[in-house]
Amino acid sequence: MQRTLWTTLSRRGLFRRLVGLALLWLLAMGIVSVLRPPSQLALWPIESRAARRYGLPPALVAAVVEVESGGNRYAVSSRGALGLMQATRDKFARGQDPFDPETNLDVGSRYLKQQLQTFHGDLTLALAAYNAGPAAVERYGGIPPYPETRAYVRKVLRLYARWRTRRR
Repeated sequence: MQRTLWTTLSRRGLFRRLVGLALLWLLAMGIVSVLRPPSQLALWPIESRAARRYGLPPALVAAVVEVESGGNRYAVSSRGALGLMQATRDKFARGQDPFDPETNLDVGSRYLKQQLQTFHGDLTLALAAYNAGPAAVERYGGIPPYPETRAYVRKVLRLYARWRTRRR
């Protein structure tokens, strides 16, 4: 019986070690940090469809999902925001399942587009409004002084900048 390299590596557990070393090297080189976990990569086609439907960059929708829920379709915030894009119950039509990825991404993308229109295309203000509500952005005349909202805007913009150069 002839042994192949694959069977030799598999039997000795070397394949796992090689993969582990390769991932460590990629992490050290800063390459893996821009990639999403496999569970979130599966969301990309749905995120892209929802983004295109509302004229948004898919990388922006992906960045919002990552910061809002970490890709957990069953996420529920302490304030009652639901699903991937953490939309509130009032954003969904009667009978819509907020934990259905297609529905949640559609509702969240539509709301994000509305915020962009309300704030005349200013992405920073639209993201602040998505997080803290448009009334807070209007009341403060910009990003509200809430640490959570300021951190949220920074995180989304950082991920969006990273992913829009990686995805086409």
